Amino acid sequence: MAQATSKRPYLLRAMHAWMSDNGLTPYIIVDAEAEGLAVPEPYVADGRIVLNVSDAATRDLILGHQAVRFEARFGGVAHRLEVPVPAVIGIYARETGQGMIFADDEPAPDTDTPGGKAPGRPALKVVK
Repeated sequence: MAQATSKRPYLLRAMHAWMSDNGLTPYIIVDAEAEGLAVPEPYVADGRIVLNVSDAATRDLILGHQAVRFEARFGGVAHRLEVPVPAVIGIYARETGQGMIFADDEPAPDTDTPGGKAPGRPALKVVK
């Protein structure tokens, strides 16, 4: 079985759509020390930057498989931003704080065990 692709870009797009559809303002939390990141340095604090990725705050927003790309204004000056998807730590709604923090992508389970199942029970968590 081939290595599964990352779930992060799919979950990011889904959460962004859910927040937008419900009139909420989506913000992403980004690891500002990630490679390939293009954000305005003065707005980085404690190695992170929080970005408003609502349709109203961005121009030409692309939530791609490899990167989040858009134009936004900081202090009245337009900046072109690029955030590699692995650098996105989480997404949340400004109004409610509801959202999702992304864990490091885990490798696909070992299906070469007897019966074709990964060892142990799956760990599911109820999110309210």
